[in-house]
Amino acid sequence: MSGSGTRDRRLVSLSSAPMTTITVKLGKRSYPIRIEAGLIDSVGDSLRSAIGEGSQQAVIVTNPTVDSHYGARVTRSLNRAGFRTSRFLIPDGEKHKTLRTAESLYTFLIERRAERSDILVALGGGVVGDTAGFVAATFLRGLRFVQVPTTLLAQIDSSVGGKTGVNHQLGKNLIGVFHQPSLVVIDPETLQTLATREFRSGLYEAIKYGVIRDRRLFARVAARADRLKDLDAAELTYLIARSCRIKAEIVARDERERGLRRILNFGHTVGHALEAVTHYRRFLHGEAVAYGMRAASRMAEHLGLLFEEERASIDEAIARVALLPRAINLAVGDIMSAMTHDKKAEGGRVAFVLPESIGRVVVRSDVPLPVVRKAIRDCLSRRD
Repeated sequence: MSGSGTRDRRLVSLSSAPMTTITVKLGKRSYPIRIEAGLIDSVGDSLRSAIGEGSQQAVIVTNPTVDSHYGARVTRSLNRAGFRTSRFLIPDGEKHKTLRTAESLYTFLIERRAERSDILVALGGGVVGDTAGFVAATFLRGLRFVQVPTTLLAQIDSSVGGKTGVNHQLGKNLIGVFHQPSLVVIDPETLQTLATREFRSGLYEAIKYGVIRDRRLFARVAARADRLKDLDAAELTYLIARSCRIKAEIVARDERERGLRRILNFGHTVGHALEAVTHYRRFLHGEAVAYGMRAASRMAEHLGLLFEEERASIDEAIARVALLPRAINLAVGDIMSAMTHDKKAEGGRVAFVLPESIGRVVVRSDVPLPVVRKAIRDCLSRRD
């Protein structure tokens, strides 16, 4: 992060942007995504507006890092709106997205006599949101919850759509349930306290949206990656809003991932396997997905679905974000084995989302194993 003068200018620029509201249209379970600088200080009012006066207790689920920045602010906002509050902290890291953590949160809720009318507030990134959402879906057969994402990846992806869950040692997100939030509150200013590596992890996920659905978004992210990394307010606001609109449209058409929504898994089949074989310790989620996108693009090129120039453009966009963590020492066989536990597998066959061009993808479960092996080997051998 650069000097205080630059940060002040960013705050002014961000604060001048009006609120953007996007609706995830799911009938009676529809909910708004609200995007505005400074919105984290009015979470309480936004929540009251979304759910009414019936709820009296709000339990904030967060992690120590996010809590140090925003826990007190969100607590004050909720208290002003008439909520009785408490905070539950999940340790940092994907390795803590487990049933053991969920059980600890169940105990916390029981000890505080949580009722069905109460609400969970997921304040943090994907680990916090996924875990809190899973507990909300399963405790007392269902509590309402609100997403307040503070990482770029969560703001553009995981906070929207109702996928909740925890990991198993044999695979990522194998234990979960669809449970839509009542509200998503996105404050782009929270990205100013996000670690550089975490921010870049989110940019890889933004590239995904461009490849699967929006060629113009892809070109904009690739061309303006440096401005995004400098936290340019206009670019960030556009990126967050456009990504959320894409996901809201897809979720509204296919909530339970029986068809169209599967395209959101571009890069995730290999990506999840990489996370599993490294025990969620080497890669951030977006970094693993970046390797997965590179592998899927190579499969598509080999199968004659994607021109070499377009595959190279995807590689170049990923490279513009940052150098990926080293992966050449990983065994391709271990990654192939981990993919067989992927929750998206059907009939024992692993499905891959493959680009036909930038902006259009197809789901294929007939990719020959030698093609898969070669694509993984090739993409792991280089980081640029």
